[in-house]
Amino acid sequence: MHPLQCVLQAQRWGPLASVSWLLLRTCRAHSGVPSTSCPSSERQQEDGVRKDFSSKLANGPTFQHFLRSASAPQEQPDVEDPPPYLTVDELLGRQRKVYLETYGCQMNVNDTEIAWSILQKSGYLRTRNLQEADVILLVTCSIREKAEQTIWNRLHQLKALKTKRLRSRVPLRIGILGCMAERLKEEILNREKMVDILAGPDAYRDLPRLLAVAESGQQAANVLLSLDETYADVMPVQTSPSATSAFVSIMRGCDNMCSYCIVPFTRGRERSRPVDSILEEVRKLSEQGLKEVTLLGQNVNSFRDSSEVQFNNAVSTNLSRGFSTNYKPKQGGLRFAHLLDKVSRIDPEMRIRFTSPHPKDFPDEVLQLIQERDNICKQIHLPAQSGSSRVLEAMRRGYSREAYVELIHHIRESIPGVSLSSDFIAGFCGETEEDHLQTVSLLREVQYNMGFLFAYSMRQHSKRSATDLCGRNDGNLKVIFPDVEMEDVNNSKVKVRAQPGDYVLVKITSTSSQTLKGHVLCRTTLKDSSAYC
Repeated sequence: MHPLQCVLQAQRWGPLASVSWLLLRTCRAHSGVPSTSCPSSERQQEDGVRKDFSSKLANGPTFQHFLRSASAPQEQPDVEDPPPYLTVDELLGRQRKVYLETYGCQMNVNDTEIAWSILQKSGYLRTRNLQEADVILLVTCSIREKAEQTIWNRLHQLKALKTKRLRSRVPLRIGILGCMAERLKEEILNREKMVDILAGPDAYRDLPRLLAVAESGQQAANVLLSLDETYADVMPVQTSPSATSAFVSIMRGCDNMCSYCIVPFTRGRERSRPVDSILEEVRKLSEQGLKEVTLLGQNVNSFRDSSEVQFNNAVSTNLSRGFSTNYKPKQGGLRFAHLLDKVSRIDPEMRIRFTSPHPKDFPDEVLQLIQERDNICKQIHLPAQSGSSRVLEAMRRGYSREAYVELIHHIRESIPGVSLSSDFIAGFCGETEEDHLQTVSLLREVQYNMGFLFAYSMRQHSKRSATDLCGRNDGNLKVIFPDVEMEDVNNSKVKVRAQPGDYVLVKITSTSSQTLKGHVLCRTTLKDSSAYC
């Protein structure tokens, strides 16, 4: 083959032809003459080299090998290309210790796990000792004024810790993450000079850069909201190694624009994770032995995966009867019923919950799925917010009292024995005594299993007993029972004690407004326990 022809092949065929081009350059370097006039002995030697190389090539790695290598990089600190004013080394954690505090809802718990996953890959270490921390990050809530005041108070406490920091140690950095950073960004930076970084809910990937900038003594902030950030490729790191349950975020943001709610302004517009990434995360949690996952979202049952072109042809799911939206109806995408079906099939012995839903997104296919699957908890959180149609209209909730009550009846007909909980806001703008009494009458009419009211918290502060165990039943109520030996449903000859992650049957003997008490009957499985119901 003429050398010029080899050069042309290298341009047309890529890597394999480029090997020929390298051989040609070697031939020229050894011969000292143009390759068109190589002596016959050298040509024979060249033929031998080519045959030897062809043999090695045939037994060497294939194209698939290089594809696998490209998709599975070596384990090392995961650092993106730095901006011009930073080096790669400055983006690394260099074994600095991070202390994380979480305030607010379940989404913030999941955000904490996402933030830590990102920092861990950048070379930071986790500590549970506040005194030895080099970085303190508060994952904050802004839904109520009291929640924000809690953070202001905490910052005053941390200010003293930062002031007393020994000069021999690296400077202590303090960061505010989440909704409060998004809502009060300027006020925090101006009022609390000891705060070094701010990161909104969509900016956790930027934490290594923000911390690197803070090392120069400057305040750093990123509170940009995103239209597509879901952290789908970030595997949250469980904060408790002994946990038996986990939160899995499936969507972020909210488009409902209720008149009392700041969520669309602190967490942005609705966007959903691809179904495949959610299923992969749930499978990994199942492999780790977890027994319960809660699917999370600000409006979890409005989930809509439009990540693939073919999904856009999917038929839109109808809203609950008598409900409407404040936005233009969306078309296509894989909906919540599809996701719930797939998730529930991964592990029949893993319980599935979801929160927080909106009443408008409970079509019949979702209710039927909850009724059919043993491992989908028969518990639905159905935020009403008010029992007055006039107030509901002012709240821009998209339904009347009558439509809400009709949905309650339909759910109870579809899922016998379902447990219902709700949220209520007392004293909304313009609410009259008559409006309030209508809310009270709705509480009496529906007879919820649990309710959460805006004015106060229903959580109890009780001491943990050394002789009792507690868990949660299918309806998400706390169940307390003695720590005693019991039978195993699969082996009646063996006596066992309940361990974290076990399912047990408990006979209820007494109740309070928030707690059930009883004695344990046996250890069981989800499949076997359904026979007792």
